[in-house]
Amino acid sequence: MTQHDRLLIVDFGSQVTQLIARRLRELNVYCEIHPYQNVTDAFLAAFAPRAVIFSGGPDSVTRAGSPRPPQSVYALGVPILGICYGQQVMMQDLGGRVEAGEHATAEFGRAYVEQTGKDDDFLFGWFLEGREQVWMSHGDHVAEIAPGFQVLGTSPGAPFAITADPARRFYAVQFHPEVHHTPNGRTLYENFIRLAGFRGDWTMGAYREEAIAKIRTQVGDGKVICGLSGGVDSSVAAVLIHEAIGDQLTCVFVDHGLLRQNEAAEVVAMFRDHYNIPLIHADESDLFLGALDGVSDPEVKRKTIGKLFIDVFQKHAAEVGGAEFLAQGTLYPDVIESVSFSGGPSVTIKSHHNVGGLPEKMGLKLVEPLRELFKDEVRALGHELGLPASFIGRHPFPGPGLAIRCPGEITREKLEILRKADAVYIDQIRRHGLYDEIWQAFVALLPVRTVGVMGDGRTYDYACALRAVTSVDGMTADYYPFSHDFLSETATRIINEVKGINRVTYDITSKPPGTIEWE
Repeated sequence: MTQHDRLLIVDFGSQVTQLIARRLRELNVYCEIHPYQNVTDAFLAAFAPRAVIFSGGPDSVTRAGSPRPPQSVYALGVPILGICYGQQVMMQDLGGRVEAGEHATAEFGRAYVEQTGKDDDFLFGWFLEGREQVWMSHGDHVAEIAPGFQVLGTSPGAPFAITADPARRFYAVQFHPEVHHTPNGRTLYENFIRLAGFRGDWTMGAYREEAIAKIRTQVGDGKVICGLSGGVDSSVAAVLIHEAIGDQLTCVFVDHGLLRQNEAAEVVAMFRDHYNIPLIHADESDLFLGALDGVSDPEVKRKTIGKLFIDVFQKHAAEVGGAEFLAQGTLYPDVIESVSFSGGPSVTIKSHHNVGGLPEKMGLKLVEPLRELFKDEVRALGHELGLPASFIGRHPFPGPGLAIRCPGEITREKLEILRKADAVYIDQIRRHGLYDEIWQAFVALLPVRTVGVMGDGRTYDYACALRAVTSVDGMTADYYPFSHDFLSETATRIINEVKGINRVTYDITSKPPGTIEWE
């Protein structure tokens, strides 16, 4: 198996640490994110990174007990890049000084850095006329740089916005080059990995080969059941695993009664007819909808669905006979949103039905070949595996299905209304040639009825919300700017074609502060 050059990202709790990994993976660099408390001397020796990046974070290095890396990281002899809190950690650890934030020195949002020093390593050779737009988000500031460092750039709120110690190849910036609001941040990362000597040899082709080898090693001659939802993630996982172990894999497609219109029939036909992968179609809609009857709390919905998924898999694992492994299409953002960097529950955003392992009583070991991939990487892997482009390009669909697009209590009547409305909406998007421009689009059926007039009669029907977002990786998202003509035409079609809806709204919330899904 290929031994890639590895870059270590030490996570201090920034909301955008994952974007650092995305930028590096786009540059074909293998990297891993590890919480600072897991980065010990022994870990560093075993991981042997070619370079290290310190992420941002919400803490203050002026506080006793604030997050720090082990001192041994500075003795590795590899390039280190500190970002925001990561810069402050480097300065404080290496003999500089950081001061707690004051209003006059805090910076949040767009800022401009002026080049003030000579960049012999050309790490910051992306400056245009000596001035760059960047994205700042800091309260504390560096008051005195550490010995050996020089100042290469300043901003109004950060006199040491860019610092460098070329002799030790230590670099630190107060801004966030990983976010899109720093337009030339990618070039900084390109220069950093060039300086560190990375070969850029981590590709989806390489990942495919290594994932197949890992699956074969893990599974041996055992049997695997794969939870197949029909979405891109679980489907790519199933095809990848099937390529690795053939008929040792059996897919279990759970129809929980929360799927989109005609979805069950399409999934069954594709996997049985096109891929010839052994498939169990488990119609468990009565079980799921019965358990969700009267449930309105979104976390209870997710946890109920997650528990039932495990129960159903356990039942069908017995049908397969001797299954030892359960495969899932868990992705990196699922893992990130379910567990905070410190392992605590306080910043959990929402539970994911397919994250967190399996209860011991189930007796199955977990196979998650996509666990370290972002959504766009899964699509790239799907292309590598030869899945149809029309299928790979499908919008994401959550494991809990329409349950989280139907806030409040779920009924069969409401689900049928929602299916029809969603089908009309997606048809409209396709008719207007917008489907591939949008990351994800769906209808949410709101738990309120509103008064309307149709013909000469009064109506009292449901309101719905249209949702469509653009995104690169699902971690952040903006609403799609439909024209008013499109929205008007779509609303008219939904109200005319879907009995039970008399009011249509459009959700223009970004992520953050909202999430893409409503629950």
